[in-house]
Amino acid sequence: MSAPSIGKKIPAFSLPATGGQTIALKDFKGKNLVLYFYPKDSTPGCTTEGQEFRDLYPQFQQLNTEILGVSRDSLKAHENFKTKQAFPFELLSDQEETLCALFDVIKEKKLYGKTYMGIERSTFLIDTKGVLRQEWRKVKVAGHAAAVLEAVTHL
Repeated sequence: MSAPSIGKKIPAFSLPATGGQTIALKDFKGKNLVLYFYPKDSTPGCTTEGQEFRDLYPQFQQLNTEILGVSRDSLKAHENFKTKQAFPFELLSDQEETLCALFDVIKEKKLYGKTYMGIERSTFLIDTKGVLRQEWRKVKVAGHAAAVLEAVTHL
C-alpha cells in the first residue's frame, strides 16, 4: 500500500491510545486532525515537540482541530509521558507499525555510527472529510507546531 498523498482520503485506521481507548480515524469526522509521528517518548526532541503542540492546543481547538501523537512506544510509556508533560491530547501506540507503514515514516537512521530502522519525525494534516491536506517530513522541532497551526488556519 502506498502512503497517502495530498488531496486523497486517508484509509481507515484504529490503534490503542492513552486513556484506555482505541482511537479510529472515523472518530474525527467533522474535525481536522493533526497526526504527528515521533521517534520515542521522553527524549529531548520528542518532549519539546509535544510541549509545543500542548502549548498551542487551545488555538488548534478553536480551529476545530484535534491532535494525536504516534510512536512505537508502549501504552504504559505513553501514559507516563502524557502525564509528566500534561499533554491534553492522546498518544497512539503503534507497536506493530501499521500506521507507521501506512504513512511511510519508518526510515533507515544512523546514531553513533549504527544504522537502524526508526520513525522519521513527520506530521500530517487531515481535513474534516478525512482528506490529507499537508504533510511535513524530516521535521525540525523548533517552531514546527506553530507552522502546523498556521496551515490549519488556511484550510
